[in-house]
Amino acid sequence: MRTDSQIKQDVLDELEWESSIDETQIGVIVENGVVTLTGVVDSYSKKIAAENAAKRVYGVKAVAEDIEINYSPGFSKSDTDIAKNVVNTLKWDTSVPDDKISIKVENGQVYLSGTVDWSFQKEAARKAIQNINGVRGITNNLKLGQQIQPDDIKDRITKAFERSAVIDANNINVKIKGKTVELTGTVHSIAEKEEARKAAFWAPGVTHVENKLKVKLYPEYA
Repeated sequence: MRTDSQIKQDVLDELEWESSIDETQIGVIVENGVVTLTGVVDSYSKKIAAENAAKRVYGVKAVAEDIEINYSPGFSKSDTDIAKNVVNTLKWDTSVPDDKISIKVENGQVYLSGTVDWSFQKEAARKAIQNINGVRGITNNLKLGQQIQPDDIKDRITKAFERSAVIDANNINVKIKGKTVELTGTVHSIAEKEEARKAAFWAPGVTHVENKLKVKLYPEYA
């Protein structure tokens, strides 16, 4: 059985391995496999990197992220400056239909709204702006305009799982409810759970994924 202390050490090691962040700025608390991250970083992208690093560790069941962002004076930006940078960044990203996206910035929080055709465009918009100085959070309210085809969507998602080197498709059940995909069953890590969600979300027409997968460790680690 993996103890909380073992998981904590692995999370600390993974944070140290992540070159984009300073692991000394991050505090780690583990209780029953649930990791809480604390501390202060100087960019939103570092906050996301720390969260993703913790999710990669085997045995982690969930991540609670309490990291604060404190930009240094030279990198602090007004909402107007942030909005301008978001507009320009989306304009130059060829995978994002910037003419279909509306932008609002309030206290460093970026709100995206509008309608795009594909899930990857929605995800690409978020990733494109997460490194912009001054951003403290992103609320991605982009909707999908493409209609889901329930006859073949389940088969597409299942095949995407089977192609993945990370996902064990045999233990995942897929149910289609309108434009929503419901995932049930078991996975062996929170990272596998996240990969399953991404695979389902990227299917054409899917607007929401109800990820009800449960993390079940391999017997030798249970």
